[in-house]
Amino acid sequence: MPTVLSTKKLALNQKELLLNSGIGIVEYDAISIEFIDFQLESLEIEYAIFTSKNAVKAVEGKLTSATKCFCVGEKTSAYARDIGFQVLEQADNASKLANILIQKYRNGKFHFFSGNKRREELPALLKENNIAFAETKVYNTHLNKREFKSQFDGILFFSPSAVISFTATNKLETKAFCIGETTASEARKHTDKIIVANKPGIENVIAKVVANLKNH
Repeated sequence: MPTVLSTKKLALNQKELLLNSGIGIVEYDAISIEFIDFQLESLEIEYAIFTSKNAVKAVEGKLTSATKCFCVGEKTSAYARDIGFQVLEQADNASKLANILIQKYRNGKFHFFSGNKRREELPALLKENNIAFAETKVYNTHLNKREFKSQFDGILFFSPSAVISFTATNKLETKAFCIGETTASEARKHTDKIIVANKPGIENVIAKVVANLKNH
């Protein structure tokens, strides 16, 4: 039976998608999230930017419920809508979202809510195009480094930070199943055996695993 390692603990129904396809799974949380107690000068924000669901969780209850926002990923957008935010645009990754803002919302006033390990793509593109934005860090990502002696037929990655955490103590010598291109770009520093989900989402990563390893 092929066995994969997930760098995020999965829900029972997600694990069953693998087990029912004859694929074994080992799982752990490669990263942990710590929300930061932050203060804003004003709660009146024209446009908020969220590149992760964790950022939305961190500001829940601290921004007005009708806040207009831009999001990376379906899960981020769904959570933002669930708490009453108006999601104006959604993109698969930060670079695509930045380009939408540059093309369609150039004169807006933006506030980027980020984590301590956020990537440079979005702020760099906004700066290059002279688009003003404020940034507030609202959560910290901690790496939970763990060494594995076992060999796996694939590793599931759901964020660039998870790749950094895993590769700090392990070699990436098998297939890397990645939730999106941003995560894949981090994994490419360690392997060329990259398989990216058709769309961001945990179930979409699992679908790629099943397609590649079922009846292996």
